[in-house]
Amino acid sequence: MSKVIDTKEPLVTATAMSVISLSSEDSSDAEGEFSSLTLADDFTPLPAYKAAGTIETDFDGLLSAAKTLRLHEDLTNGCGGQLWPAGMTLARYMLRYHARSLAGKRILELGAGGGLVGLAVARGCDLGENHAPFYITDQMEMFSLMRHNIALNKLEGKVEPMLLNWGEPLPAEIVANPPDVILAADCVYFEPAFPLLQTTLIDLLSVRPEAVIYFCFMKRRRADMQFLKQARRRFCVTEIDDDERPVWSRQGLFMFAITSKENGKTQGGKEGE
Repeated sequence: MSKVIDTKEPLVTATAMSVISLSSEDSSDAEGEFSSLTLADDFTPLPAYKAAGTIETDFDGLLSAAKTLRLHEDLTNGCGGQLWPAGMTLARYMLRYHARSLAGKRILELGAGGGLVGLAVARGCDLGENHAPFYITDQMEMFSLMRHNIALNKLEGKVEPMLLNWGEPLPAEIVANPPDVILAADCVYFEPAFPLLQTTLIDLLSVRPEAVIYFCFMKRRRADMQFLKQARRRFCVTEIDDDERPVWSRQGLFMFAITSKENGKTQGGKEGE
């Protein structure tokens, strides 16, 4: 169950997206693989702008009343500031299937926006008494919103906001404490970000080959499936079997576990599955 508990009047102007450009330094193999994305003609429509406000949700009872998640939405600095269906779906999956399997795991959320998935995991999953580093990451435009939502759920000291620009070298903290579990839901809005995301995924699996990436997205354009095609070449990609799949698949949602090919073989997974 979700409900709005506080709203503000919408601002007169809002930044619809954070523009990401591919510089000459970024035009590597990844750009070549995704060259058809940069000038694609099927851009995702801008989301309908809505007033900033705070919602609370227990994910239909998956969180107890004491752990209900509160999340502030604000589109002022980009479309990452609102809830997206893939985020709700991935959060529900993690709460249902991984509530007791994350103790001691280092966790990182990519393209977190307001931090829906990561904060839901932090609220509802057993991370152990001496929990490992837990980061929710995005660009500077989302930093204050991530920090606000961490405080809103009293998770200071348990979850840390961090700047992570895809395609750039990983922050020193991530290299020193590479994540075991990586969460990503509807994290790409602007198509030229796809090759940058792939570069970051490669880097993350390089510093922690045993890591698992839980990746959920809604198919809105050809570029989404093109990214998946390229991911299958680089990684072991396994579609996730979820009891709620008949429901969310009708919404055009897809959910995958992504691992390094070496790790996928070790675990007995089929490549490209």
